[in-house]
Amino acid sequence: MSRLRLRVYRWVQSGLPASLFGRLALLLVLTVVISRVLVVSLLSGQLLPTWSATGDIPATNSLADILQLGGLMDVVMLMLAAWVGAHWLSEPVRKLASAAKELGCDIQREPMLEEGTLECREATRVFNQMHARIRRQMAQRDQFVAAVSHDLRTPLTRLSLRVQSLSDPLDRERFGKDIVEMNEMIHTTLDYLRGLADQEPMVLLDVGSLLHTLAENAQDSAQDVQVLGNVSVVPLLAQASALRRCVGNLIDNAVRYGKSARISLLDMPEQLQISVHDDGPGIADSELGKVLVPFYRLESSGNRHTGGVGLGLATANDIAQKHGGSLTLANHPAGGLVATLRLPRRVRRTA
Repeated sequence: MSRLRLRVYRWVQSGLPASLFGRLALLLVLTVVISRVLVVSLLSGQLLPTWSATGDIPATNSLADILQLGGLMDVVMLMLAAWVGAHWLSEPVRKLASAAKELGCDIQREPMLEEGTLECREATRVFNQMHARIRRQMAQRDQFVAAVSHDLRTPLTRLSLRVQSLSDPLDRERFGKDIVEMNEMIHTTLDYLRGLADQEPMVLLDVGSLLHTLAENAQDSAQDVQVLGNVSVVPLLAQASALRRCVGNLIDNAVRYGKSARISLLDMPEQLQISVHDDGPGIADSELGKVLVPFYRLESSGNRHTGGVGLGLATANDIAQKHGGSLTLANHPAGGLVATLRLPRRVRRTA
């Protein structure tokens, strides 16, 4: 049955004008013609053959009644034509908007099918060309990141070996700490640059177990991290490693600036909400949006251990957006900062 419908649909499409303007013009002409034919049929008595025993038309089928019914039929036909025309106009825009939204979450998605009217096919072709250019640019970025990673790590490795030959133990310790810090900064920056291009598959993830694992790992390092309340929820379709890195960055940020982290989970029909609350001084309202920008740091001492690289929250925000969610920061009335991660529930796609 579906094949028959597809054949009928293609046959109808082949008989229509190629452009949207032509289809709308044809629809208007057909509406006027059909409406006039129906009115003429009413006037001739062919559509309402209600006769009395003497062969006369009853009063209910008088000329005035027929004209009124013809006017009503004009309105119905125009409404039907307006609905069809609105559907022709809105459906391509809806598909294009849906594809653009999916593109933000999955850059490797399949190109859109070039179908429909001439204008729709042209818009789809331009969209697919833009999609292809973005994929090429991201591939070039990956190559650049890989080259930079190799070029930077090689001299750092040589420096590490040469430091070991220094005679002064204090110099060895100082140079060694600087090299370790540089290596960590390079690793963090390159990891951020690679993050958006990571094509990790979506899997059903037990978010509650993930939160408990992250909290236990932090507690093993003598950090004050606790999971509050019940976190047993229905598994979420997400990228496991990316979500672990996202929540881990929120916990690290809370511990660094607030000395503690309290994690709570709220399960809702359409989304999952993870909140990380610290006991720190909070952030000025004017800075809440800025700290989500890459390399932006509130702490200006230049010490990476107190101010970080400025990528933790930016990475978490990118991962949230990649999942179709959001990350928001707010100062808690009782003190401290609350980072709220909202992730939409998705239906697993089947082949």
